[in-house]
Amino acid sequence: MQKRWIVPGLLAAAFAFAATGLANSGNGHGKKFGPYGVVTDDHGSCGPAHAWAVDTELRTFTVKRNRDGTFRLTRRDHGAFLTNEGQSPGACETHGRHGSTVPAGKTGHFRGFLRGTISGGTFDPNATCPANCGDTDVWIATFFGPNATFSCFTDSRDCKFNFQYHAPHQGLRYHHWYDKGKGAGTMLHEKFRGDIAAS
Repeated sequence: MQKRWIVPGLLAAAFAFAATGLANSGNGHGKKFGPYGVVTDDHGSCGPAHAWAVDTELRTFTVKRNRDGTFRLTRRDHGAFLTNEGQSPGACETHGRHGSTVPAGKTGHFRGFLRGTISGGTFDPNATCPANCGDTDVWIATFFGPNATFSCFTDSRDCKFNFQYHAPHQGLRYHHWYDKGKGAGTMLHEKFRGDIAAS
């Protein structure tokens, strides 16, 4: 990370609350946990070799029990990003219109979700959350134990995600990028559209 993102006031206030990691009671749609403050690198269509941006976000997890004893986990993210210089997120996409490079210091916002199934382990809704509980693997191990598995982390068709990025008023040629798909591992079917790019 080259620079620290200055988080807008409302987002900063939400991060202060996020440290509590409290669960809401739920209303028939599952039990909600968070929000948790997360700062993470973002990788685009070219893979993990280059982080095109740093994300500063709020993350929540919603858990709903399935009839077969497994649990449906939905992770929702929203926040802001700050670009790094180099390949744009859509640079390695082989279809559609997209760019190739993005300059450093461009800003924007994003939101999206990741949804899959947790199997194994034992759900403890009163577990004590560590400082890095916003990391999905840490959250699952904390609330379900080390033996739990998540379908989005294995070879599985049981995973779905959709993330949308927008960078208006930044002088960019492309300022909308979409990353969505189904499945995980060898069964992943991912689609990219658009870009966050200057050229």
